[in-house]
Amino acid sequence: MIDPEETEIAAWLERQADQRIDTACARVFLGGDRALKIKRRVELGYLDYSTLELRRWALDRELRFNRAAAPDIYRAVRAITREADGALALDGAGEPVEYALEMRRFDETAVLAARPWAVDGPLADALGRTVARFHASAPLRPEGGGGRALKFTIDSNAHLLRELAPRLGPDRVEAVVAATEAAFHRQSALLDARAAGGFARHCHGDLHLGNILLEDGRPILFDCIEFNDTLSEVDVQYDIAFLLMDLDFRRRRDAAVRVLAAYLDEAARSFGPELWDGLAALPLMMSVRAAVRAHVWAHVNDDASASAYLDAALAHLDPPPPSLLAVGGLSGTGKSTVARLIAPGLGAAPGAVILRTDEVRKRLMGVPPDSRLPAAAYGPGFYEQVYDTLFNEAGQALGAGRAVVLDATFIEPGLRSRARLLAARAGVPFEGIWLEAPAEILAQRIAARHGDASDATVETLQMQLDRGVGDLDWMRLDASGTAAEAAEAWAQRPA
Repeated sequence: MIDPEETEIAAWLERQADQRIDTACARVFLGGDRALKIKRRVELGYLDYSTLELRRWALDRELRFNRAAAPDIYRAVRAITREADGALALDGAGEPVEYALEMRRFDETAVLAARPWAVDGPLADALGRTVARFHASAPLRPEGGGGRALKFTIDSNAHLLRELAPRLGPDRVEAVVAATEAAFHRQSALLDARAAGGFARHCHGDLHLGNILLEDGRPILFDCIEFNDTLSEVDVQYDIAFLLMDLDFRRRRDAAVRVLAAYLDEAARSFGPELWDGLAALPLMMSVRAAVRAHVWAHVNDDASASAYLDAALAHLDPPPPSLLAVGGLSGTGKSTVARLIAPGLGAAPGAVILRTDEVRKRLMGVPPDSRLPAAAYGPGFYEQVYDTLFNEAGQALGAGRAVVLDATFIEPGLRSRARLLAARAGVPFEGIWLEAPAEILAQRIAARHGDASDATVETLQMQLDRGVGDLDWMRLDASGTAAEAAEAWAQRPA
């Protein structure tokens, strides 16, 4: 039923704007450097904006919650008042008839949903670390998260998808519902343990590419959920699962796997070792996120997209088995780049967890990943601690069902043996890759590096050359060309 006052207010705001955007829950009016957002007078089951008080409550929360990640975008809640002459005014003397959230206007084309191709390697790293820091500082919600919070969305998905089954296919819908229930029951104890262990927090709640803005090369998270605490007080991994699923669905698994690696490395600075065990629930979480998008798209009559998301939801619940791949070589051989090219094709979506000794070392030292460390940080004792951490975290990730790629020099034969033994203990296949190239090429690459976690210098390379690597039983790959050529040579290896 059309509300005449709602129509009047929308028309009044539109006359002051140069652009209007309507969604299922809100209307946004853009004019000059300002955006005014009002809630639609709707009750949708999972949200209720049917009264003026509820809309004011929602806008107050939206302002407060979003200022945590985007303080310079969210400005104030403004009253739309009815003046004595019957006219409408913004913050006038009359009685409020509606409330609007004032925001700074930004370039809509800079939202990542409009440019998923723009998520290159550095931006993917920044995204993962930005979200991890956001989660680390988010308020704890031990009463939220856990199995109860995820089951709320699982049950909601099942109800909404079954309503849409005549359009999406009853058998496909029931297959997703049944597989999701089975996966949930396998992971429910883990979910509850994570909630008790500090992983349930007040999160963004709707962290897909449409709610991430790129400004001055920096990702900004905005438009978090404010209307239902059950949807925002969740496991931090479920929060980032939306971003990973979205990138994966958009055929950007290369970016997603790098977001995941950066997120885990940054999150490991604040969260306990249970961080890695929780990866067992990531396929379920990505599936639930895909199922949410399936019914969202169906409700705007895009059945093709809804069906594609439904297929993705089912695929996430049947992940490939884990494996362990180690990429070694002297400094400058391009290990990290090759690892990042190979990882998206290994294991469950969005690909293998990449663990780099260069990043582990900085994390253990408590410094940013691109900081330069003194030579003392490479002493024997700390060297052993770095590899111990690398192997421990890899073991946990493998135990959680994730494929893992180890990125390290692996100059010592004992470390190469240790990688193979780790895979054997985890009961997963192992493969070792050794990259090699002429010393003069390696030296040129090292000299040209900047902004990377590696501290290797030309002097470091010379020490490695003098030291030797012993007998090698790993697959040797020519790294004198591009990393893509080396990765392709690996992909074309005999079965």
